[in-house]
Amino acid sequence: MKKGLGEIERLLFAYVQMRGQTIVRAGELAGPLQLSAPQERNLLSRLAKAGWIVRVWRGLYLVPPKLPLGGKWSPDEILALNTLMDARQGRYQICGPNAFNRYGFDDQIPNRIYAYNNRIYGERTIGAIALTLIKVADERLGDTEEVQTAEGWIAVYSSRERTLVDAVYDWSRFNSLPRGYDWIRGELAANRVGAAELVAVALRYGDKGTIRRIGALLEMQGLERGLLRKLEKVLDPSTGLIPWIPTKPKRGKISRRWGVVLNEQA
Repeated sequence: MKKGLGEIERLLFAYVQMRGQTIVRAGELAGPLQLSAPQERNLLSRLAKAGWIVRVWRGLYLVPPKLPLGGKWSPDEILALNTLMDARQGRYQICGPNAFNRYGFDDQIPNRIYAYNNRIYGERTIGAIALTLIKVADERLGDTEEVQTAEGWIAVYSSRERTLVDAVYDWSRFNSLPRGYDWIRGELAANRVGAAELVAVALRYGDKGTIRRIGALLEMQGLERGLLRKLEKVLDPSTGLIPWIPTKPKRGKISRRWGVVLNEQA
């Protein structure tokens, strides 16, 4: 057992483990452990600094199911994310590189969790868990699937279709073009996504640039005309052109229908 763990610290762990708790909130230990409010704050702060427990939010801590041996403890990444979102009464969905890896689009395993959510923007660290939290409007959350982890926690991921659309929509954040085009082609060819579902998600969660790029891609794939018209219908007539590959010079064949310069057409 780690040197320096005193009697009051032992009492805290005995109390929460007896109750099967994973979460401790400031104010709930003062009575059972016969502490004043300042004593309780100091105790929680001291344990968090020592790495025995992990601070999630103001006055909210995660505690290990049993005392860790030989080092600092860090919670499961989904437990950490769920606890933070619950504390802020927010919704989230894991997206970007984590979703790319989950669906087999990219074999690189991210060293942090990327999540759209409706409460917090920026990077946070909970124990050893690094989070990139992307705050979006409530209407931009949706088209998700729930996954139960081996530890029993429920993780909310963007769906396969939503992940493909976001690879085009959020290309600058996720560095996902032109790879995203190949992912869409492959998923359609393998019948892992349907063209109608992909179009519906693009219309709901994509912006005009996303719809134009996906429209050009699907036309090249020989998509049924009725679905292409659904995409085309929401676009205003425009003489402005956008590049197919945003990071490349805007030179190449032009798709007038979609207003896209096919500057690297595969």
